[in-house]
Amino acid sequence: MPGITIVGLGPGDPNLLTVEARGALAAAPEIHTPTTRHPALAALPPPTAVIAVEAPPPALVQELLALGRRPQGIVYAVPGHPLVGDAAAAALIDACRREGLPCRVVAGVSLLETACEALSIDALAAGVQLIDPLDPRPDPGRPALLAPLPGAALLPALRDTLLALYPPDHAAVVISTAVSPPQHKEMPLADLADAAPPDEPACLYLPAVPPERNFRTFDGLEAIVHRLRAPGGCPWDRAQTHESLKRFLLEEAYETLAALDEGDPAKLREELGDLLLQILLHTEIAGESGEFRLADVVESIGRKLIRRHPHVFGDVRVETPEQVVDNWEAIKRDERAGGRPLLADVPAAMPALAHSQALQSRASTVGFQWPDVERVLEKLVEELEELSKVEDAAARRDEMGDVLFVLTSVAGHLGVDAEEALRLAARKFRERFTRMEALAQDRGRDLMQLSLTEMEALWQEAKAAGGSDGDPAS
Repeated sequence: MPGITIVGLGPGDPNLLTVEARGALAAAPEIHTPTTRHPALAALPPPTAVIAVEAPPPALVQELLALGRRPQGIVYAVPGHPLVGDAAAAALIDACRREGLPCRVVAGVSLLETACEALSIDALAAGVQLIDPLDPRPDPGRPALLAPLPGAALLPALRDTLLALYPPDHAAVVISTAVSPPQHKEMPLADLADAAPPDEPACLYLPAVPPERNFRTFDGLEAIVHRLRAPGGCPWDRAQTHESLKRFLLEEAYETLAALDEGDPAKLREELGDLLLQILLHTEIAGESGEFRLADVVESIGRKLIRRHPHVFGDVRVETPEQVVDNWEAIKRDERAGGRPLLADVPAAMPALAHSQALQSRASTVGFQWPDVERVLEKLVEELEELSKVEDAAARRDEMGDVLFVLTSVAGHLGVDAEEALRLAARKFRERFTRMEALAQDRGRDLMQLSLTEMEALWQEAKAAGGSDGDPAS
């Protein structure tokens, strides 16, 4: 009759085939399998035909479904147990359920039990993860079992993927399940491709990476920060509070901006790490006092991103970035429903230029803005004229503030980030002035002894020498 029978071949030794599996295999005129090198298949009596199926998972499922619709159906045999670590078998079962195609699962001894026997461990007590080697995304902080191990041709790619998470010298235990009792061999993970067993059923066991070596995952970094704050940790880190860390958060944010301006990927990577440390310290402190935990922070931003991107996670349609911004502001207005002031969420601690521009941008969402840049420039001229007339120091300060505030409006109308523009201009001035100072020193001159005309000439020379290499605006 049509349908699919998925048979577990066990870990390798033909003696470990279940009675039901042996009967299902012996009765099948042909057996389809992802691996023809399994010893249990070689032990079957002839003339059973063993046919390899090697398509990627989505295509494989469709191919097996088509074969299962034949009058004779199909027997699909997989290493171990069909429901332990075999994503394709699980997808095939779901597809059969959706299409109403009969599907029978014949159990087998899984590679998990065999690996536990070889290692003398209790998988549940040890918290072992069962990972698909074709899609390896283990948590290095927990022990992992990758089964079945792919053939030698695919091992270099698997090794490289794992080395993105594990140290090169991390222990890798290859367990051969073709024999009983199973054999295992330990080696550095970096040597996995060179020291692999021949093409036979096997799995890979990776012990947990200790927190002090788990450098390439977020969980590892969180564990390190927790250790710093824990009893017996670092006295300085344990003494910090939300209040004491505020200045470091600001400093790291500015250093990250500087790295972005310099376009140095290595420095940016380092500064982003320093900034991330500040976030983890604050969440660790909050967790200690029962305020919130890192998971709450992650959940909050995750929910916000989904809520504010209905054009990605919902059925809203947009065509341009401007439409995205309009939707974003509309959603934020709905979130503020209940009388919360429009400008309440603009942080007062922002740098003054950025704060001014953020206030005006928020006000513009309800139409409160000058109609065009020409009108803003007219207003700027008016403010400059008023500034030139005042003599009182306090009034001069107020008028200067008005000038700067209108300048941020000019920036907004032109689509320019005022804070970034001024920061880049200051950086450009610093670089040119330093170059000018070096030119004077090379010629045995002191800037204090130069006239303004002479300094202007040096300035133009420094400006020309800068060119466009490293100069934000030449």
